[in-house]
Amino acid sequence: MEFRLIYEGSLPAEKCEKRPADEPVGRATDKHRIRKHFQPQLRELCQQHPDLREQAKLRVIRQPATGRIIVAEGLQYGNPDAKPWLEVIASDHIACNGNRFVPLISLAGGFTCALNILFLRRDNPGGLIDNRGDIDNRIKVLFDGLKMPKQLAELGDYAQIDADEDPFYCLLEEDSLVTSVTVTTDRLIVPLKPNQDDSHVMLIVHVTMVNPSAIFAGNRLV
Repeated sequence: MEFRLIYEGSLPAEKCEKRPADEPVGRATDKHRIRKHFQPQLRELCQQHPDLREQAKLRVIRQPATGRIIVAEGLQYGNPDAKPWLEVIASDHIACNGNRFVPLISLAGGFTCALNILFLRRDNPGGLIDNRGDIDNRIKVLFDGLKMPKQLAELGDYAQIDADEDPFYCLLEEDSLVTSVTVTTDRLIVPLKPNQDDSHVMLIVHVTMVNPSAIFAGNRLV
């Protein structure tokens, strides 16, 4: 399974200074802004992709003894313990003061992804260092914007998830689920708008699910 995510906006470099554990996470507001940018795209993917759309309609039951999730069929469909697939995923990924998340790629799913990123910026093509900070540290901000937050501090100034974002769709549960990354840089030649600065970029993130046979094994994502 392959798809592309698009981001256009500010992409600052990660702050590299070390912080005490009880202090806010660096660039948290920027990262959640990026997260919010991708959220509707991932929600649309789950609603429009034929396999994901059909899977979202399933009602599933978690077996008490094993914790295994099975598809409710026949008389089981009316079982009060049978829940929509998305509700089960969301209830398994509650964080940030009770907010629910749906990571498309999760630790329980047993698969990973490869990312091929076209990085358009206002600098010459190539080079790992630009005027806004090194590319590695800007990609780190992107990665954190692709993964599910675990602490309330990771929402930055947003403080909470909006009601219309429940559940909140993310690409990754953990950024360790990314197995390979390639980055191609080129010049962004779209003129700057009055509300933009030189950190404004355009990214096209080509996502390839690794070991896609595991995605729908047993008619479920997890």
